[in-house]
Parts: sequence; structure tokens; C-alpha cells
Amino acid sequence: MARAGMLTTPHGSVPTPVFLPVGSQGTVKTLTPDELKSSGVGMILANTYHLYLRPGVETISRLGGLHKFMAWDGPILTDSGGFQVFSLGHLRRISDEGALFRSHLDGSEHFLTPELAIEAQEKLGADIIMVLDECPPYGDDYRSIQRAMERSHLWAERCQQKHKRKGQALFGIIHGGTFTELRRQSAGFLASLNFPGYAIGGLSLGEPKELMHSMLDETVPLLSENKPRYLMGVGSPEDLVECVARGVDMFDSALPTRLGRNGAVFTKRRRYNIGNARFKNKKGPIDADCDCYTCRTFSAAYLHHLFKAQELLAYRLATIHNVRFIIRLMEQMRRSIMDGTFSCFKEDFIKNYRPTDAETRAEQKKKWLGARQEKHPENDVV
Repeated sequence: MARAGMLTTPHGSVPTPVFLPVGSQGTVKTLTPDELKSSGVGMILANTYHLYLRPGVETISRLGGLHKFMAWDGPILTDSGGFQVFSLGHLRRISDEGALFRSHLDGSEHFLTPELAIEAQEKLGADIIMVLDECPPYGDDYRSIQRAMERSHLWAERCQQKHKRKGQALFGIIHGGTFTELRRQSAGFLASLNFPGYAIGGLSLGEPKELMHSMLDETVPLLSENKPRYLMGVGSPEDLVECVARGVDMFDSALPTRLGRNGAVFTKRRRYNIGNARFKNKKGPIDADCDCYTCRTFSAAYLHHLFKAQELLAYRLATIHNVRFIIRLMEQMRRSIMDGTFSCFKEDFIKNYRPTDAETRAEQKKKWLGARQEKHPENDVV
């Protein structure tokens, strides 16, 4: 089911499959727009929740919109902020009307409705925007997932009615947790609303990878063949390959940039911690096959030194490498799809790439969440 296409937007066309680095607050952390373009990035994601709270949607609008504000002339996708709001735990209350929440910055109270989510994204001026949805955690029972799905459907209709900005595509979001029946219901309902594209939400939230794959196997065949399919929050190399094989066109994740800032770097065989002693005297680059600025210019030993010395350049160089690694992977998959060799590409990649084991991933996420909790003790955003 792997496919190659072209996503056309007011700010340019983007070859698919495509990966969107996350620039939640109007910046992909540590990187400039020029560095993103040099890495082959065609499209980025920004976060409505964060921009709504700071500096404010009205401020960005007065300054010419999000593209001008962040000096990025390529396509931008904004999410609705729903995931961040629903990750606030005790700091939010949800009803069919909308979500009441307290800011993690200053405790101020806000009421996010589907209409407000659309109004904010229209003012930001993104090329693709998302409906407001409720994203329940993995492990909720059937009835809770069903209620969240039905509320998301109600909100999707209200978002569609509110959306008026021309040249801006509004995507629906399919939910249903890990329940096959609900996934089918959600796909059918949203398809009836005839959105120009469809996101698949509520996955990559801690469920086993095999379960995520099975949900895609059930959901993707129900979606229109001539509209983009977007899997939210997925960015590990093995997942990208498996999900492209299942017909997904678009992905986003903060994983490559977050790992880079923590000293974890991708290679064609596996992920490494650049702080390990094995890199102290390595003369060559992180990955001899990589064409990124970091690998063309610096040794792995130098990057190891920068992290040990806690030099700020370390975070930038590791992020450049990880972003380029993922973009190259998407480019390689697109080429293999177009020349009819994707099955061989996938088989070779899966055979030779060693994913990080589940226990290590869980421990790393725990450490990351702990660091966020220390920074914002009043907030339990995930």
C-alpha cells in the first residue's frame, strides 16, 4: 500500500511520504529556517495551544501571520492544540461544548471550543489545519473511548461549519483507540464529511507497535485513495517504514529533535548515545553514509566532547543530523516506491535496523517526563 504523491499548498508542493519536524512554538528547537531547508525539510508543524498562550494569536496575526513571524516560506501545518489540552489532567474539564483549562504558564483560565480552535488557526494562516478533537489515553475502556470519539465527531462538524478561510485545508481526525469497531465507525463518519485530508489520531500513545499497525491495517483501507493520510505523533525510523508500507503519507514527531538534544543520534543500523565512551576517539562521522552538515564537517569524537562539556553547539549539531537522517529516509522510501522496489527496501531496512527496545524507550520517556515535571511542577502535560 506504500504510495508516493504530491501535496499541493499555497506555500509550495511537498513530495510524499513526508515527515514534519515539530516547531511547537514557532521554531524547530535549535534550528534556523535555512538549516531546515538545507536538511531537505519541506513542511513543518506548529502548535496552536502554545502559540495561543504565547505570544498570542492576535500578536502573530498583526505581525503578518505565522509564516512571516517565523521566517518560514514553506508549508506549515498547525494542530488544534487538543492533545496538549487533554494532556493537562486535573488542569482541564471537558464537555460537549469545549474544554476548560488552565495555562501551564501562569494558571490563567481558558475555554477552548471547536470554533475558537478554527478561528485561531485561520489567523495563524497555516496551509493545513486540524479539527479540535479529544484524545483519550491508551488503556481507557471501550465506553470512554467511544464517548471521546463521538465528541470528536461532533466537534469535527462544528469545525467544518466554522472554517471559512480559502486556500487553507482542514483535516478531520479519526479516533477509536485500539478498538477495531470504533476505528471503522470513525473512518466512515469522517469520510462522509468529505474533508480534504484525514489524520489518524489516538495512536503512538504507549500501545504495542503491533497493535498500532493492526489499527492502521483496519483504518487506512477505508480512506479515500486521492486524499492525504496523516499519522500523528510517529517519528521513529522503524515506525515510519512500517507505516508508509501501510499507505500513510504524512507524519510528525518531536522525537528526532528531542533525542538530538539528549545526545541520541540515528545511524543506518541503530540509535546510539553519543556520550558513550566508544565515541571518545572516533575520527569519522556519526554515520559514514549521512550527508548532513554535522557528518560532513565534524567527527563523532568532537560531538562526544561537546556533549560532555555541555556546549550549546552539541544540541544543534545532533539535531541537524537526526532531522536530516529522517528526511533522507523519507526520500529513500519515495524513490523506492516510484521505481517499484519499496518491498525490497523495507525488507532490507527491517532486517538491518535494530530498534530501541521497549524497556529502554519507556525509561527514556519516563526521564523526559520527569524533566518536564521539574520544569513545570504545576503541569502534567505529556
